[in-house]
Amino acid sequence: MLIVTGTIEFNPERIGSAQAAVTKMMEETRKEAGCIVYEFSQLVEAPHRFRVYEEWTGDAALAAHSDAPHMAAFREALGEIGVISKDIVKFPAGERVAL
Repeated sequence: MLIVTGTIEFNPERIGSAQAAVTKMMEETRKEAGCIVYEFSQLVEAPHRFRVYEEWTGDAALAAHSDAPHMAAFREALGEIGVISKDIVKFPAGERVAL
């Protein structure tokens, strides 16, 4: 399993557009094979900053996601919205254990 996590900061003047693009992206991505979890969360103290959290079955599923048509549409939307910063990392995860 892979985990992808980090933050994206959007142009504060385009938050409504960012929310719409993120919502569409989550809806489409959650339908993909190999997607376990796909979430964006808007930070209360910084509404223009969103935390990204994803879980994938492996590299092949993540690569397919990167090539998906809705990912291309999302990248285009990000260009129109304006991304101030992006800090996203991926790393392998061990077995999921309930606490």
